[in-house]
Amino acid sequence: MLAPLPLLSAPPVAPMPPPPTAPDAVTIWPYQARFRQAAQAIADGIFEVLDEELDPNVILVGIPLAQDGPATTLACLEPTDCGLDFRHFRDVLARGQHFQRAEPWTMPDREHATPEMTSRRQHALGLRRAVQEVLDELDTPTGRRQTFAGWPIQIGDYYVMTVLQLNRKALRMHPSLRPNRYYTDGKLLAPSLLLAAILRFNEECFKSLTEPEPGSGLLVRPRETEELIRAAGKLLMDTPAQALGISPVAAKLFATCNTISSLRYEGAEGVGKLILAARHHPNLEEVFALTCPTPLTDYRAVRKLLEMTTADVSLLADGENVYALGRQIGTYDASREDLFLINFVTHYAWEFQHDGKVLMRSNYGLPSLPRTRLNRSKFRKDLKRTFDLSDPVKVERLWEVVLEASRQKHGTLVVITTEALAEADRLKLQCTLIEPVPLTPLITRLITAIDGAVLIDPESYCYSIGVILDGKASGNGTSTRGARYNSAIRYVESSPYPCMAIVVSEDGLVDVITKDSNREE
Repeated sequence: MLAPLPLLSAPPVAPMPPPPTAPDAVTIWPYQARFRQAAQAIADGIFEVLDEELDPNVILVGIPLAQDGPATTLACLEPTDCGLDFRHFRDVLARGQHFQRAEPWTMPDREHATPEMTSRRQHALGLRRAVQEVLDELDTPTGRRQTFAGWPIQIGDYYVMTVLQLNRKALRMHPSLRPNRYYTDGKLLAPSLLLAAILRFNEECFKSLTEPEPGSGLLVRPRETEELIRAAGKLLMDTPAQALGISPVAAKLFATCNTISSLRYEGAEGVGKLILAARHHPNLEEVFALTCPTPLTDYRAVRKLLEMTTADVSLLADGENVYALGRQIGTYDASREDLFLINFVTHYAWEFQHDGKVLMRSNYGLPSLPRTRLNRSKFRKDLKRTFDLSDPVKVERLWEVVLEASRQKHGTLVVITTEALAEADRLKLQCTLIEPVPLTPLITRLITAIDGAVLIDPESYCYSIGVILDGKASGNGTSTRGARYNSAIRYVESSPYPCMAIVVSEDGLVDVITKDSNREE
């Protein structure tokens, strides 16, 4: 994926002319349109990686310091055709001041803050809440988008903030903890990886808006998309730390889990489970306790203890130390949100879970949202686009084959190609040929149990198994994925025939690779 455009903030050596504006548009500073475009590029980079269905849209809102003019100057919107009405923001300044006076804002971690700094921060919190209140009223529960207000910063005679809109249906597809929980200093905790990414995006925009003439030049290199997503993962893992009553800064749970998952013990990958909960939790039973609890930061010791875990016996930790091995018992009240599970899936891969739901996956230190194992509608579209196949019976048969293959615990690779018979003959020295057979779920389960790819045609007939694929390297692979994934990309891109590969990884990820999808990336 192309690197996102920067959130531009530093004044250029050679100033660039500001873009033209519409005759009736209100301009706060000359480069506001360019800044919004750069912020849009950052949002595209972050949220397309997390879920391409999120379809982010960025708007700039400017609230005048003095709201006593005509309706057309109550707010400045960029772009002007964003779908919001200036009049919606008529009273947000007064409403923000009400929140500023009414809320008991605390800043225990900023004991050296001056009264002016405290007042400025409280004013920003109040104004942001007032704008979010307006946006929530405009976002109907059945509306297509959900809107999130950023942090305001004063530019000229306006308070300027970014507003991010995301696809509501895609947001609802991902599990989340309870919203509206806060750090001890009043900052919002992230109940999900998506909201953590939204908070990180808002922080990035806020920092850039504080610089002179934001959007005016090309001097500052932006933070990479992956860096921002890692920062979101760190933010999410502050939530279980806060719930357990320990300092999120001291716990560093995201870094701790990454390090433990990266270690091997006598050559073996770290696989097992660690439960995060306070000692004597009503839903935990200790099998045996450690006389001297092991700090989670003693990574190698924790990795060694992980060898003793089984399917139903986990390490028990309070967020700072491993104190016992035990198991979960009884019926956990999910509304408590004080018992979390870290599932170490394979080498350098782990999951953060609550109440049986995966909130985040991390592979080689890069967080991601839990994917559905297969998206039925997308699979149908890929079949139509690749093979011009729309016959419901044939599509359903292929779907059943691929769905069964996706359940293979050790991973597998299925290749669908119009020339499966010819390819089986060409690769006969590096595969096992079989008599053509229409695949059923049972046969699929049997033939995907061995290494190598399975070659089938769009009619669901299989011609060879255990295939070692060939193909030319194209530069579209990634070192963070295994040989199965990268060989599938090489084969699909090199094939002169219509072709699709379904890659099932050991960590549960399922990727559908087509020539079109590779070009889109």
